[in-house]
Amino acid sequence: MRRPEESLITIPLPLVRIRPSSALESRKTVQLACDLAILMCDPEWKIKLGSEILIFIHRPGEDFSDLLKRWRETQICLDKEYEWLMPPREQHMFSEGAETIHPLFVVFDQTAERIKKGLRGAFLPMVVQSYRPALIDDCLELVDQD
Repeated sequence: MRRPEESLITIPLPLVRIRPSSALESRKTVQLACDLAILMCDPEWKIKLGSEILIFIHRPGEDFSDLLKRWRETQICLDKEYEWLMPPREQHMFSEGAETIHPLFVVFDQTAERIKKGLRGAFLPMVVQSYRPALIDDCLELVDQD
């Protein structure tokens, strides 16, 4: 990546605009069931490249089937022709659908072992994030300074 800070677009709580499959349908904007989308792009050509990474963060009280259902709902939604609703800074970017969509599941130390085991058994990529209260305190201090 030549300019990594310009080659990745991160979209929290992403929205896509679904194109109609027939003249009788209208365009529809949908919020995806993932928590974060990471899109790779070419900053010189101002186009989104073929791969997309969709992040699914395990939520407190969410069971394995609910977490997996969010991924499946997202797959169904993105099976149609779509374009991303880009953040204001990247709205000039050509942002049509992907060649490949990769999920990434984020779980925590305190996430139930059956959920981690289920993700491993389904061969879905997962990272385990440690809970670090000091990091949260640092973030709160930064917010207070603004």
